Amino acid sequence: MRALFTRLLNGFALPYAEGRRPGIGCNPRLMMAVLVIGGTLAYHYLGTTAHQNEFTGRTQRLAYASAQEEVALGLQSAPTMIRQMGGESRDAKSQALVDRVGSKLVQSTLARKTDYNFDFHLLGDTQTINAFALPGGQIFITEALLRLLKNEDQLAGVLGHEIGHVVGRHSNEQMATTKLWSGLAQGAGILLSDGQSNVGSQIAQAVASFRVMKYGRDDELESDALGVRFLIEAGYNPEAMIGVMEILAKAASGSRQPEMLSSHPNPENRAEKIRELIAQQRAGKY
Repeated sequence: MRALFTRLLNGFALPYAEGRRPGIGCNPRLMMAVLVIGGTLAYHYLGTTAHQNEFTGRTQRLAYASAQEEVALGLQSAPTMIRQMGGESRDAKSQALVDRVGSKLVQSTLARKTDYNFDFHLLGDTQTINAFALPGGQIFITEALLRLLKNEDQLAGVLGHEIGHVVGRHSNEQMATTKLWSGLAQGAGILLSDGQSNVGSQIAQAVASFRVMKYGRDDELESDALGVRFLIEAGYNPEAMIGVMEILAKAASGSRQPEMLSSHPNPENRAEKIRELIAQQRAGKY
């Protein structure tokens, strides 16, 4: 970032013809880059909301200020997600289990005091091993993943992690962060472009993408930490989350990409961090 701003500043001082007085030149490409980057930074710090998260202690920049806006966004998006992943499961018994475990986690923790509308969905997709959360409390798990879980504690681990995403306001924060880095990349691409090739723009977009994925990996680890806390508070065995990581690692074997190219840390790395978190919780240090 420092190198980029150095180049921006240096670009204002253009060579002057012999015999003329030195002055400030105006490079249209440079000016456009400055406008895009400046506008992006202005929006990020003036058009988003600073919020100190009560669950994580972090100060975040959020695209949506209120929990009610997040709830509305999640409710609007939920039907599309359900259609894309096999619809709601017809297994009423398993859906009841998901509802019961999810409700216990919410009611046993500070999540119950939030303005989020928690609703737990079992999806009929029997091929995709996945669980995810939308802003505002809409939480999903596929039949494919549920069938791999060995006990209720592991299900609680999955749902506790997703509740962590909701109260951590990760989707909301990612919207603001993605817009920031997309704008910075656009401005840097203009600056690095030579008018004949878009290689500079591609490099800037790649750097922005890597940065956004790094935020995604951090969110996963933060949700794991919240999940551990929620499981302990609800009376579940937090070590069940390690078993979930082992299941995910086995399911992903042979098709995994390098961690730096993924929005999720490798399950083995998450398992090691979860062990540390459990030890810290039990020692009263977290």
